[in-house]
Amino acid sequence: MTALVGGVSYVLTDVTDQPEVWKLTSSIFLGGAALIIQYMTDFERRLTSVEDTLATHNTEMKELVANGFARINEVTELFVMVDRSALPPERVTRLIRSATKVGSGAPVIMQAFARQEVDRLTNLMENLNQKLVDYEGEDHDWIVSLTGCASRTIDATSTAVDRNFWPSELGQRYLRAQRDAIEQHGVQIRRLFIVEKPEDNTIELGQLCDDQQSLGIEVRVLALSDLSPIARMDETNDFIVFDEALSYEIGSDLRGVNTKTLMDLRADRVAKRVQRFRTLWEAGQ
Repeated sequence: MTALVGGVSYVLTDVTDQPEVWKLTSSIFLGGAALIIQYMTDFERRLTSVEDTLATHNTEMKELVANGFARINEVTELFVMVDRSALPPERVTRLIRSATKVGSGAPVIMQAFARQEVDRLTNLMENLNQKLVDYEGEDHDWIVSLTGCASRTIDATSTAVDRNFWPSELGQRYLRAQRDAIEQHGVQIRRLFIVEKPEDNTIELGQLCDDQQSLGIEVRVLALSDLSPIARMDETNDFIVFDEALSYEIGSDLRGVNTKTLMDLRADRVAKRVQRFRTLWEAGQ
């Protein structure tokens, strides 16, 4: 560009028959001016590009810093909540650390199982906060864990649906947990076996009562037909009240199959269960 302007200037001065010095001076001056203009144009273009780049970079940095502070605030809030929780902070921290160690290099099935267990535990905690937890099917863990957590009382009913439960592996684990609760923590356990009619109080049921009494469990048998009409109007099913604070209930279908397990911490519901057990216990023998 500079050479072109200088050349054109020289040709024009040559056509007008100017002195050689003036020709060269004009060519050099105009060429230099063109060089400066070109340089300034390029400089302005590059400056604009740099400004645009800096603006984009500043925006990205602001977003990065904002996201960083948001994460810091979230983590700080999380740790504050952990410290204030009724759960031991070291156990919650241990859970988080263990969950994060399930690395991407693990088998796919292990990762999927870990995610499913985290989701299950999360749902359990959320439902406990809502004071109502349900489980499809028969629970095999809660009943034993709750027995080990009880500190004062366990009041339980047992209907004909449970007859095959006691000899099972779960039934035996449950009884062992009750024995430990009585011996190690001084928990008072009462169990009320409910039958339809007095003649349903069989020798086998009597033996079951003796076996459980030998573990330190207080046992009574109630025939529903002996209840007053008013007492029979209220619901009678399998439930366990732990420390008069949590009701563990089992639902069954028409086939006598346990189809649902429920943990209810709602104060009004638990109070009704406590009162219902008291009424039935007093009527038992």
